[in-house]
Amino acid sequence: MSGPLLEARQLAVEIGGHRVVDRMDLAVGPGECVAILGRNGAGKSTLLSTLAGLRPPAAGAVLLDGEDCALLQPRLAALRRGWLGQFQSDPFGSTVLETALTGRHPHLGRWAWESARDAEIARQALAAVGLDGLADRQVQTLSGGERQRLAIATLLTQAPPLYLLDEPLSHLDLNHQMAVLGLFAGAARDCGAGVVMVLHDPALAWRFCDRALLVHGDGRHEQGSVDEMLTAERLSALYQYPLRAVAEDGLISFLPC
Repeated sequence: MSGPLLEARQLAVEIGGHRVVDRMDLAVGPGECVAILGRNGAGKSTLLSTLAGLRPPAAGAVLLDGEDCALLQPRLAALRRGWLGQFQSDPFGSTVLETALTGRHPHLGRWAWESARDAEIARQALAAVGLDGLADRQVQTLSGGERQRLAIATLLTQAPPLYLLDEPLSHLDLNHQMAVLGLFAGAARDCGAGVVMVLHDPALAWRFCDRALLVHGDGRHEQGSVDEMLTAERLSALYQYPLRAVAEDGLISFLPC
């Protein structure tokens, strides 16, 4: 693919009549990883769900691989982008493997069953998040962190060219946070996937992402390289609290003053 995997043109997003993003242009190409940062309630999740085509924009358009997202059938949209929401729901009993296999549904025909190859893809995804030993466990018996990793494995099983991740580090300990970020950074670097994720830690965004999109919640937004956007001055204005940058051994952290 030569064009953007995801494109927003003059996008406006509103929550309860309040415009949180106004006239935003965004393009995410293959191999790019973009972090969305902002205060609680600034509209990050709402923006991401709009980019995924799960809610209509107040103005403008979202394109997936050059086509208007609003005109795509759900199955075609699922073949072009994968979505990880903040909350997981399991109304029916199923095993960990069966849940991961739901990621293959967009690739199957209406009456088709999962093949041995589909099961292999799902098992590889479970192994990638450290759940390979839990394939036969009932999903309701998982801890919060295990359930989050299963949601990520299901997304990896789906294998879309574009990943849209809303707080993918929720419920994860530090070890698994770093592993998950490494997985998606690797998908961008090695497989040419596009990745857009809502994060809360600007230091992790600086380490694992190429670009940052700062959402202020009043319509204003800023975007650019992580070196340009993730500075103490910009982040202090974004979070409305003074921060200072601390650099050591080629890494950077941001600490409250």
